[in-house]
Amino acid sequence: MYKRKINYLLALVFLAIGSALLPSCSSNKTEKELAKQENSIDTPLVVPILVQKGKLSTSITLPGELLPYQQVDIFAKINSYVKTLLVDVGSEVHQGQILATLDAPEINSQLAGAQSRIKQQEALYIGSKATYDRLLNTSKTPGTISENDLEQAEAKKNSDFANLEAAKSAYKEIAANLNYLEIRAPFNGVITKRNVNLGAYVGPGGKSADPLFVIQDQKRLRLVVSVPEINAVGLSNKTEISFSVASLPNQKFKSKIVRLAGAVDEKLRSELVEMDIYNNDKKLIPHMFAEVELPIASRDSAFILPKTAVVTSTEKVFVIKIVGERAVWVEVKKGFQNATLIEVYGSLKPGDHIVKVATDEIRDGSIIRE
Repeated sequence: MYKRKINYLLALVFLAIGSALLPSCSSNKTEKELAKQENSIDTPLVVPILVQKGKLSTSITLPGELLPYQQVDIFAKINSYVKTLLVDVGSEVHQGQILATLDAPEINSQLAGAQSRIKQQEALYIGSKATYDRLLNTSKTPGTISENDLEQAEAKKNSDFANLEAAKSAYKEIAANLNYLEIRAPFNGVITKRNVNLGAYVGPGGKSADPLFVIQDQKRLRLVVSVPEINAVGLSNKTEISFSVASLPNQKFKSKIVRLAGAVDEKLRSELVEMDIYNNDKKLIPHMFAEVELPIASRDSAFILPKTAVVTSTEKVFVIKIVGERAVWVEVKKGFQNATLIEVYGSLKPGDHIVKVATDEIRDGSIIRE
């Protein structure tokens, strides 16, 4: 029993000695593996891609507003009372259609007075013309009528004729006011507002500044969009757009740019563009807001990269260029972009290698491996 314990203790001693000698034999190998692991941790693994130029087709979404192609506020030109109303809100009217009639009794008395003045001036002119004609015939006999008397008679005749013409013009001016007593539609459209009732006093001297009616052309609308100046370059009358409205979210409408302002608004820094929208089915209503998809003109002078290759940090916007085995930050400016690609401008050239998935954790000048 005692001998067995001694053998056991001896075995433990030899085992301890062997364990102590083993690390010293493989120490060189372990140090190399540890150094390799440390280098692999400090040196990130990256995927390189080539820098190439190209064109990027993209579009932007802008807010727009649908406006009536034509809209007018109709007022009464002369002081009068509303005699009849022939239309109401929602009435479809045609150009020249009578919307309301007005009554201005004083115009009749003004016409009568203007007509009397015409007759008065006409009588004066007839008398002065007869006098001049008699003097002219008498003057054919030498020494009977002085030249001065003949000239004065002619001047009186001409003056009376001018007064007669003025009286006729005054009559026409008053008579023209009769046309303003009939309110007519200036174009085909829909009555969207009616601000008067029968018997209301209207005209320049009326108390209300509101128009009698508001008419809109709703079968043809204007889609108005303000395009930021950076995106306005390259737009033309051939540019096609699509848009949608909140009330019809599953329906897309298409049109073309028809009018461009050709100038940038000083306050908004944008260019106003318009599209004509034909609305015969009246699905769209004036003053609706629309989301407009506007295609942007592509440019072939930019470098097209994946979005993941561009880093936007607190320091700057950059890509990571691979030079040898080191990372070099190259500052760039962003251009157009779509879901996966982006335009950039900077100190790059075709054929350069950059990191496909870049991050600011890969520091400028650090060692990288592919």
